Amino acid sequence: MTAPRTSTHTRTAKQQWAGGLTAFAGIMLMIAGLLNLFRGIMAIAQDDVFVTTPNYVFKFDLTSWGWIHLVLGVIAVAVSFGLFGPSMWARVAGVAIAGLVIIANFLSLPYYPVWSVVMIALSGFIIWALCVVKRDDASAMP
Repeated sequence: MTAPRTSTHTRTAKQQWAGGLTAFAGIMLMIAGLLNLFRGIMAIAQDDVFVTTPNYVFKFDLTSWGWIHLVLGVIAVAVSFGLFGPSMWARVAGVAIAGLVIIANFLSLPYYPVWSVVMIALSGFIIWALCVVKRDDASAMP
């Protein structure tokens, strides 16, 4: 016969689950930030990598899109370092920056379509991982 689970065992499992999801989100946000950073550098340095769409509603100069992605990438990498500790500000900022990455990639969809869809999906996973952890589980992480 097995011993019944105690609340301490369950709490430890929840803490491990919360810690794992937050670490996942931190690593994925860092990767997404680096990829956005590189995409921004590509758009600033060499505009002919991207497809140009003449009649797009949200038409910006590709250099402008490059700067937008570069800034979002730098902020995402900075916030990802905060996610390796149990800080609520980093979780909130991580959700916000991942949401902005989704919006920026949606608006730049015609310029680099497949990559934009991949980044939207990746940012969606980051938001999910940061939102699924309960506040008390995250604050109890070691």
